Amino acid sequence: MGVLDAVRAATREQVLVAMMGIPRLLRDPVWRAADPDQGRGTGVLLVPGFGFGDASLALTATWLRRRGYRPAPARIGLNVGCTSELVDRIERRLREHAEATGGPVVLLGQSRGGWLARLVAVRRPELVRGLVMLASPVLDPLGAHPSVVRVARALARLSAAGLPGLLDGDCFAGPCFEENIAAMAAPLEVPAVAVYSREDRIAPWHLCQEPFAECVEVSSTHTGMGLDPDVYRALEPRLARWAVPDRVTYAAVPTPA
Repeated sequence: MGVLDAVRAATREQVLVAMMGIPRLLRDPVWRAADPDQGRGTGVLLVPGFGFGDASLALTATWLRRRGYRPAPARIGLNVGCTSELVDRIERRLREHAEATGGPVVLLGQSRGGWLARLVAVRRPELVRGLVMLASPVLDPLGAHPSVVRVARALARLSAAGLPGLLDGDCFAGPCFEENIAAMAAPLEVPAVAVYSREDRIAPWHLCQEPFAECVEVSSTHTGMGLDPDVYRALEPRLARWAVPDRVTYAAVPTPA
């Protein structure tokens, strides 16, 4: 399967999942019953999955906003770029959103977005109130379905040929890869939840069981995770706990030199 074929297949799956999943989510009580004071203005930074942009988490943002949270997009485009560069960009967005909301922010990422968010949480725990990873293969980012890995490696070849803004060879081997893998295994200093599904055909469920997080099982497809009512049922009480005011005060932290 070539790159374009894989992209078309992923797009078809996303459209099918949306057609089936959105009406089910919008009819569910977890969507319709909303306490506008629940989030207390807590910021949430949303990080999309591999090959997807901010629009893929638009319904998640709406669900959060109706409950009094302040969601913001990561603004990293289609999430096909160099891992280290994306982590830097997400960190900047995290710092901006923490300053805008006046306190630590919840990081919520889907698939690759979840493990990118984890890398940021390890780097800047003082800016993170909690971490949500949806279908994120944190135990082995290269352990996703072979077709996804083939697409990623094809993007790296295009990067080597001079096309900017894509994954590169350092994301699969070398110092950059080793640094990120070490950070991926580092203990988390923030509360976290990892949501996984045994029906996930993209990210093997056992690779999504983050050892430093509360692991929650749902029955969902990979791309449908953000449309599954059970995901929101699992997240709602945990996010509400994280939103409770505490004694921690926030002061803007200067960017590391």
